[in-house]
Amino acid sequence: MSAKRPPLIHPEAASGLLLVGCAIVAIVFVNTGLADVYDAALNLPLRVGWGDYKIDKPLILWINDGLMAIFFLLVGLEIKREALFGRLSTKERAALPVIAAVGGMAVPALVYVAFNFGTPETLRGWAIPAATDIAFALGILALVGPRVPRSLKVFLMALAVIDDLGAIVIIAVFYTADLATTPLAVAGGCVVLLAAMNRLGVRRLPWYLLVGTVLWVAVLKSGVHATLAGVVLALAIPADCAKGERESPLKFLEHAIQPWVNFGIMPVFAFANAGIHLSGMTADDMIAPVPLGIAAGLFFGKQIGVMGAVWLALKVKVAQMPQGTSWTDIYGVSLLTGVGFTMSLFIGMLAFTDPEHANAVRFGVLSGSLASALLGFAWLRRLPVRESEAEADAEAEAH
Repeated sequence: MSAKRPPLIHPEAASGLLLVGCAIVAIVFVNTGLADVYDAALNLPLRVGWGDYKIDKPLILWINDGLMAIFFLLVGLEIKREALFGRLSTKERAALPVIAAVGGMAVPALVYVAFNFGTPETLRGWAIPAATDIAFALGILALVGPRVPRSLKVFLMALAVIDDLGAIVIIAVFYTADLATTPLAVAGGCVVLLAAMNRLGVRRLPWYLLVGTVLWVAVLKSGVHATLAGVVLALAIPADCAKGERESPLKFLEHAIQPWVNFGIMPVFAFANAGIHLSGMTADDMIAPVPLGIAAGLFFGKQIGVMGAVWLALKVKVAQMPQGTSWTDIYGVSLLTGVGFTMSLFIGMLAFTDPEHANAVRFGVLSGSLASALLGFAWLRRLPVRESEAEADAEAEAH
């Protein structure tokens, strides 16, 4: 029997390439005769409900508030699984990626603030370069192949998960609008109900999804960003396997929505939010405080923050270097953390709503992410092929 032929491209790499493709298509649309079609489609009004009980929003907000809630549901499921059973389940496993993630969020924010210190109206965007795009970073790592030891892949995944958790906290604390008390009370009731269902051993996912939908509507109406409902729902999904179950509800739901998120929701988000209007854009616009602060934060801030935090953690002996890795390997991963893309665009959309700053955010995010991705890929491709990694990858593909 012949060995199974490996796929031409790894699914994680395919997802990253699809994101890039959708961003490029969006830029083409807004800078050609299709710009009116692009804008009209994103502003198409969609209404769900009846009478006074309705949600009436343009398509772009259904994407950013609705579809992205499912993205955050997936992120929440991954965080919970890793915290309970995976890379973040012990202090020894979590120490280095947690410290690296903190450094990788703090320094880019400081870089952005340094560029925008003289313009207080743009300081609201300080968190934009603090985020890392998990799918994109892991996709690039997948393209590199067996040059990267598995311990380094685990380190990047854990760092990215903590990074996403930090982004969720930032959105909840710093990018929440004025609160409406009645919807907030309904949301609180949904949270209590979800916790009770988990405590009482309710296993059927449809009940969780039903309450989660009500929670999403309540959070949307409350003024808190609706995507956080996805995270709350994820934390309530049971993570243990009951007798007779092959996999837990958490694992089942994670596997069920992951391809839809990676190959549907995230590309749609990229297409809807990456359109940069290049017409009339000058060199001065490209080096204005907002885009320059974002690009410098992603490209320089991320690598400095991650490398500095790792060095400090090892220096004070609170963590250990991932097995089989070197400082050269760690630096390559630190470059990849500068790929902000989806999460940075999302935070930028929350920070700035006016077209002028929105366009600057897109340029800064795309330029900083592209530079980080290209240099990170080129750096890691210089590494020698690990024979053990190549054999392990071949064995995994054969099964």
